[in-house]
Amino acid sequence: MAEAEVAELLKEVRRVQIVASRLVNDLLAGEYLSAFKGRGMVFEEVRAYVPGDEIRSIDWNVTARTGEPYVKRFCEERELTVLFAVDVSASGLFGSQRRSKLQTAVQVAAVLMFSALRNNDKVGLVTFANGVREYVPPRKGRGAVLRLIRDLLAAEPVREPTDLASALEFVGHVQRRRAVVFVISDFQAPDCSRALRIARQRHDVIAITLADPREHALPDVGFVTLEDAETGEVREVDARHPRVRALFAHRAEQREARLAETLRRSGVDRMDIRTDRPYASSLQRFFRMRERRYR
Repeated sequence: MAEAEVAELLKEVRRVQIVASRLVNDLLAGEYLSAFKGRGMVFEEVRAYVPGDEIRSIDWNVTARTGEPYVKRFCEERELTVLFAVDVSASGLFGSQRRSKLQTAVQVAAVLMFSALRNNDKVGLVTFANGVREYVPPRKGRGAVLRLIRDLLAAEPVREPTDLASALEFVGHVQRRRAVVFVISDFQAPDCSRALRIARQRHDVIAITLADPREHALPDVGFVTLEDAETGEVREVDARHPRVRALFAHRAEQREARLAETLRRSGVDRMDIRTDRPYASSLQRFFRMRERRYR
């Protein structure tokens, strides 16, 4: 990478860092903490029994040794491992608004990474297209987060069909302990319901689905050339005809219905992100939904 390109990349990393940090501090402070549970309960101390303590919490070994009843105390383990599985296939380059789907993915991931940093969680990254492209094991600290943002910004979109299932299988191999796994993709991929169900059995999997309004509605602009960014297939359509636009919208609705059903049956929570809407409000709605569930 040329020196000028490196300087521009670092400048972009800094810009993303500033925007993400501001969102975390101004809008999402505390909401991330309440939206995700730790891995479970961990031992904190042994103390003398007092009336009203749960009998099942008595530590019989200590009780037998001292001749006085003692109980074990536990607390929730707050530290999390958070893994981001980000789709870098070429379909992410599409965007009819100010940002492409991939640019939106980077910004959403950055906000979540800084939220995790604020909570002292470990953060890792998997990028994938037709297979895994890069893996960065989870680590703590601001330096680790900035490295992941830099890697996402530097990722070269891949003109290959997306293989989401293999990425989820890879996560299962490298991340044995329970983690929060954000899968960030437009989910324009073959059926991956089985891989999602398997991943959900071990991890807290959240699907962040990326979409652009032009993928759902074709404007009346005459003849247009459409190219599949991943396969290179090209088609020309006449968007003047209402039937063509209606068929385009109908197929988009079918894709959306299949995706929604796949995620529902897999037990995977969804965060819907669109390039034409502020993603901060989507993050807030998701965090609040999770908090209500835990309550």
